Amino acid sequence: MLRFGIIGTNWITDDFVDAAKRSEDITLTAVYSRKEETGRAFADKHGIARAYDDLERFAASDEFDAVYIASPNSLHAEQAILCMNRGKHALCEKPLASNAREVRRMTEAAKANGVLLMEAMKSTFTPTFLAIRDNLSKIGTVRRYFGSYCQYSSRYDRYKLGELPNAFNPAFSNGALMDLGVYCIYPLVVLFGAPDKVQASARLLDSGADGAGSLLLGYGEMDAVIHYSKIVDSHSSAEIQGENGTIVFDKISRPDKAHIRYRDGSVEELTRPQEDNAMVYEVREFADLIRSGKRESELNSFANSLAVMEVMDAARRQTGLVYPAGEK
Repeated sequence: MLRFGIIGTNWITDDFVDAAKRSEDITLTAVYSRKEETGRAFADKHGIARAYDDLERFAASDEFDAVYIASPNSLHAEQAILCMNRGKHALCEKPLASNAREVRRMTEAAKANGVLLMEAMKSTFTPTFLAIRDNLSKIGTVRRYFGSYCQYSSRYDRYKLGELPNAFNPAFSNGALMDLGVYCIYPLVVLFGAPDKVQASARLLDSGADGAGSLLLGYGEMDAVIHYSKIVDSHSSAEIQGENGTIVFDKISRPDKAHIRYRDGSVEELTRPQEDNAMVYEVREFADLIRSGKRESELNSFANSLAVMEVMDAARRQTGLVYPAGEK
């Protein structure tokens, strides 16, 4: 039985709990929250025995083997390293850290302690995404990748009223690039590797966070066009355009439906049956890696997580987007 501790009590953590409970060999044993009452309420809600409001005591606990981290982005690196230094495996929400330097520190800690570290990017483990990857050669030479994740944030209304919710606070390494843009970049890197060139533009808000942005990434004979936003909606599908055909899929953050449209007009279906909670697949991958003695995922690998963060670092430098956590 793989025992999990949890850091964070937001909505994404509820999805993780649901995913973990769908596996018969995973149990949830502890939760950490800065506020005792928040942690206790979350623990009671999900039938978790122990709640901590002291991070050091939580990390030192012998009640769990692995930790799922869903705290604000600015806290990922320090919390993951603390837990890994106590011998805990770490499944850390995307984005893995605030910058590439922190990613390197995290991977070094994982290797030094002989534990598994994996970025919780759910889309790359879904059956439909794997079908896209496995059928990529059918469309011939790839010329363009297009990914868009634009979703109007409910917290933006609060921001426009003068509040500063975490979603638009750069102190937490939050904003459109880190929260949504990463969903477009990660599958690109998994499929095609790191780009040769990065050109970025962004709409910075008065808080210093980015509300929206665009990336043009160069791959020699191919380019990638990415749009992301927390201040407008978009209903565009994602595409991988090849000389023989185009792969079209519905959602970049979670590909549910996909097909190939060939130049002759024929269509090949790539959609695969999937769980309604896509986090099931990343949780299974993480648990399977631990049981098999592996300490790195082939898909959400150290190299891929680092390459994604390096793209975002380059975009931030070009657009003037600064995270205080990233300057430490």
